Amino acid sequence: MTLNTILRFSRATTPEEMFTGQWQSHATRLDDYKLYLHERWVERCTVSRRLFEEVRERGYPGGENVVKVYLAKLRGDFPPAPPRKAPSVRDVTSWLTRPPDRLTDDQAQQLKAILARCPALDRTAHHVRAFAELMNDRQGKQVDRWITQVQADDLPSLHTFVTGLGQDLDAVAAGLSLRCSSGAVEGQNNKIKMLKRQMFGRADFGLLRKRVLLTARGRS
Repeated sequence: MTLNTILRFSRATTPEEMFTGQWQSHATRLDDYKLYLHERWVERCTVSRRLFEEVRERGYPGGENVVKVYLAKLRGDFPPAPPRKAPSVRDVTSWLTRPPDRLTDDQAQQLKAILARCPALDRTAHHVRAFAELMNDRQGKQVDRWITQVQADDLPSLHTFVTGLGQDLDAVAAGLSLRCSSGAVEGQNNKIKMLKRQMFGRADFGLLRKRVLLTARGRS
């Protein structure tokens, strides 16, 4: 792309101003459909056959070859952006459990599009975020109300989670309300389990004991 072309594109206020020479001086039956082709191109629809069928449905009377030639010009001046990688299940799960203000604009747009296509997931996201607010704001007294709202919704996966909470609801409410927790103890347990896996089949219990004690004192 030449410098003059870049300058012309940067100064253009309408799509038509981006094209000069033979692409504007000769009227064709495709002229009334060029703006639509531009819009679809920006939307990353670049398949000639598909675009030809779309403009034909809108009344285009010409042949497919004219559309192909015009799209070839678009392809040279506006190379299509690489296809966006579809988000994984882990990506979507992370977006759902993350505060909305910590999502990038692109992540927020992708999540919005996904939730719009799946009403059940949209309702699940609402309940997940409500539960996150209970944890962050230590509103354990509201957990009963949250459980009732989940049970009233047709979301089997969350019903299983709610059933688990109900088995020790008092402890759940306390955990969502009190600042103290067993997190430090669980952290030490995980460290010991990791050391056991590292030492398995390598040494006797005496060395494992020494490593556990040194780790508890902040030494490796």
